[in-house]
Amino acid sequence: MVSLGIEELLKNRQPLLAGKRIGLLCNQASTDRAFNHTRDLIHAAYPGQLSCILSPQHGFFAEKQDNMVESGHGVDTATGVPVHSLYGETRKPTRAMMDQLDVVVVDIVDVGTRVYTFMYTLAYVLEAAAEYGKTVLVLDRPNPIGGVEVEGNILESDVKSFVGLYPLPMRHGLTFGELGALFNEEFGIGADYHVIAMAGWTRSMHFPETGLPWVFPSPNMPDYTASLAYPGQVIWEGCNISEGRGTCFPFTLFGAPWVRPDDVLGFVKQTPLPGCTMRPLQFEPTFNKHKGRVCHGFQLHITDAKQFKPYRTGLAFLQAFMNLYPEFAYTEPPYEYEFVKLPMDLILGSQKLRKRLQTTENLLAIEQSWQDELADFDAMRSRYFLYSD
Repeated sequence: MVSLGIEELLKNRQPLLAGKRIGLLCNQASTDRAFNHTRDLIHAAYPGQLSCILSPQHGFFAEKQDNMVESGHGVDTATGVPVHSLYGETRKPTRAMMDQLDVVVVDIVDVGTRVYTFMYTLAYVLEAAAEYGKTVLVLDRPNPIGGVEVEGNILESDVKSFVGLYPLPMRHGLTFGELGALFNEEFGIGADYHVIAMAGWTRSMHFPETGLPWVFPSPNMPDYTASLAYPGQVIWEGCNISEGRGTCFPFTLFGAPWVRPDDVLGFVKQTPLPGCTMRPLQFEPTFNKHKGRVCHGFQLHITDAKQFKPYRTGLAFLQAFMNLYPEFAYTEPPYEYEFVKLPMDLILGSQKLRKRLQTTENLLAIEQSWQDELADFDAMRSRYFLYSD
């Protein structure tokens, strides 16, 4: 049985927190296995010490549906402490916020993908902690899509953004605690950094093997399947293919009114796509792209989670859409506070990759071109492993 960082924290008094004002970076998904929220657990275990809450993208209750929908500051009705939004006029904690705390305790559900912004909120918290002499303590949680597989090209420096601050592959294979250590050391942040590790988690585990309940960390991440599909399906945010927002199956339904599924399947059959089946269908989003229009596309069914390659699968279909349809178009800026760079480049982490996909170049050859860099990342990340297999 996996015991979460918050559950391990509560087993023993932490000298690190003794007499300290605690700021908590969390959202509504930050619970133990019995659905008790971390802010309530810390408020009870360390009475009078919880001084403020910091919330990431989508708001404390993950109520904001889409990208670049800011959340405001407020007051937590359960504890009476202020809630400071880190997805509004600032994404980095201000001096005024940091003056309210001595230790930032971080308890966030991550989904293991480079473009998920929660990890960069952690990075900015580390930067602020280093700047203002504070401590950061991460309560670790599983990477829901495992800690073994890494996949994708390494982000290039000319497309850095809030969906890609550091040179990571799309699927990084690290827990939040491990990511924080990597950021802190490899990129010279130098904060006073600590982790309460989980008990019982191994690198090969995907979320269903943990025995933990899924609590959605963002409004379009309703279940584990969406998180496993996400490293490839998030690509549609950079173009006019619906990623299934506005349906009951975000990131597993995708398509557009002008797609012809048989033609697409004919194009992608040249690329091995293990562990999944694409079932042609029609769907009609109730909001977001193609609202109220019938989209022709696919439902992604993952048949073998350990063999499935989400990023390769997404790229194969992206290449098909690019080459088959003159109606295909890129999303225009702004995207995640970048007002000039093409959103697709920010998501892919490379302008060059986008341009190669616009041709009919063999996808496996494209994939092969980044394997040396990926191997270097894989070796580097292993220095920060807190868990074995």
